[in-house]
Amino acid sequence: MQKTAHIVGAGISGLAAAVRLAKANYKVHLHEATQQAGGRCRSYFDAATNLTIDNGNHLLLSGNRHALAYAKSIGTEAGLVGPKTAQFPFVDLTTGQRWLLDLGDNRLPLWLFDESRRVPDTGVRDYLGLMPLVWAGQGTLVGDAIRCDGTLYQRLVQPLLLAALNVDPPIGSAGLAGAIVRETLLAGGQACRPLIAREGLSAVLVEPAIKLLQEKGAAVNFGHELHGFDMAADRVGALKFGGDDTVTIGPDDAVVMAVPARPAASLLPGLKTPTKFRAIVNAHFRFDPPRDMPPILGVIGGLVEWLFAFPQRLSITISNGDRLIDTPREELAQALWRDVCTAGGVSGELPPWQIVRERRATFEATPEQNALRPGAVTGLKNLFLAGDWTDTGLPATIEGSVRSGDRAADLVLAMR
Repeated sequence: MQKTAHIVGAGISGLAAAVRLAKANYKVHLHEATQQAGGRCRSYFDAATNLTIDNGNHLLLSGNRHALAYAKSIGTEAGLVGPKTAQFPFVDLTTGQRWLLDLGDNRLPLWLFDESRRVPDTGVRDYLGLMPLVWAGQGTLVGDAIRCDGTLYQRLVQPLLLAALNVDPPIGSAGLAGAIVRETLLAGGQACRPLIAREGLSAVLVEPAIKLLQEKGAAVNFGHELHGFDMAADRVGALKFGGDDTVTIGPDDAVVMAVPARPAASLLPGLKTPTKFRAIVNAHFRFDPPRDMPPILGVIGGLVEWLFAFPQRLSITISNGDRLIDTPREELAQALWRDVCTAGGVSGELPPWQIVRERRATFEATPEQNALRPGAVTGLKNLFLAGDWTDTGLPATIEGSVRSGDRAADLVLAMR
């Protein structure tokens, strides 16, 4: 008899769980409170730029095994494109200096021993100074594990950890930072090749998943917000969607709750979740990038941190962006465009633009907040959790989202 799984939330973690279970011949019911799937990882048409833009600029790496396996499972692995080897161009706006961090394609970090491939003015000893992060405990601050100054920190470690943790690195979790270092810098270039969904996040990671689920007979319900659970002893007995809309959960059915931390805590009283969050600011400019512009450029010493080149647009990302949430939009757009022109070697008046400010983009990746992340298992035998805010061992990333969905699906498959 075909078993049933209800997935609450159609973000990347919920989609990953749903796809995994549908492929295991489960009858999947996907419930999404909004009118679109993808959560923070989605695309939409923007009238200001007359382009389809992404809600945020998300970068994957070739070593993100779960995310790439998810893309492969929905037939879109080829939609994640990047250079053949792990190369990251940088520019320092304060000095005008440009360099290329070339990690190559080896399984070992042999690039460390080649001066031409390292960050300028750094030596092997500087990189060895990062080793305390590799074995740092979850309660340790980055600033207590390594020195947060010097050339290597300013030109590589700070931008890398800021993007990953979404907090000022010295106050971030050294345990989470160590996971990033282990899976990137220490894993060699083969794990670090940058990958971007050039045709849009929804086209590569979201819409094909919805299509696959529907082809496998899944029920995909948008505008279907969960209001609460009915409990039956140590299990979820029913899902309450408001009014008379109640879905009974059979004795062999399972539920995966893949909603953000705040609604999860409201739906399941007593659930421990992160309580502090940080903003991310993204901006998009309708502008044809020069042919020689790299798809991603690290920017040091400016307001912009990462510059992405897409067909017909340039996009930027600023992590830990709480300080910019209330900046007037026109003023912010002008300041960002000045950085884009300097970093990208382009010029011109401010083109059509859009700014996307997410006030609670990720949980605050400090030791205190990391300790509040729950695992996938709950006190209810048929209810499991997924989401980048759960205890994935990583900061809030696409890879962490997919891992959490995979983990929840595996627990459903293991139910007796």
